[in-house]
Amino acid sequence: MLDHADAQIQDGAAVAVIGRSGSGKSTLLNVISGIDRADSGVVEFGGRDVTALAEPARTLFRRAHVGFVYQFFNLIPTLDVEENVRLVLELNGVRGSDARRRSAAMLAEVGLGDRLHSAVDELSGGEQQRVAIARALVHEPALLLADEPTGNLDEETARQVLPVLLSLTRARGATLLIVTHDSVLARSADRVLELREGRLRESVAAGAESAPAVLAKPGSDNVAADLRSANERASSS
Repeated sequence: MLDHADAQIQDGAAVAVIGRSGSGKSTLLNVISGIDRADSGVVEFGGRDVTALAEPARTLFRRAHVGFVYQFFNLIPTLDVEENVRLVLELNGVRGSDARRRSAAMLAEVGLGDRLHSAVDELSGGEQQRVAIARALVHEPALLLADEPTGNLDEETARQVLPVLLSLTRARGATLLIVTHDSVLARSADRVLELREGRLRESVAAGAESAPAVLAKPGSDNVAADLRSANERASSS
């Protein structure tokens, strides 16, 4: 549940959101991306009011400008590795040899250039998450939302996947918002926000007073996402 959640996320920043289970972290990502509409408040993305868009427009906006990485990968089992990545391009109007070239190049960047035509169920968990990262970034979104991206991986595999996620996102200048319980992943971000009692606050050292989450000045040209007084009754982890 969100209760007057406020945050400004700087363009190109990597921001981790922590909080107890059920605090509304996944709901926060859904509201930012336009999957869910907040009961009140405003979500601006690149200066555009996402909350003002009707559902078809929000879907198109999300498809073009947002990438997603999920805890359980959400790959399509009837498609091979390259087809899973290429599908995002095709949904954005890129087809044929150009789409195949771009998806293959993206998979090479995550170290899976030799698994293009493998079935996804033949891959390890770490490899499947690398496919998911490639799928999320192949259309060059401005914003990448990652919901517990290492939550379904063992510790060793998570430590291998984490640098891939961070380095590829930063290399593209994309803004990364990560929901996580992984303290190592959170410490790797530029900023850490805590979602507590429906509100976002910058995470600080234990015993210190936390501060409201303001990551860029209001009206600044380098604000990627601006969440103002967002309220959402639905609750998720």
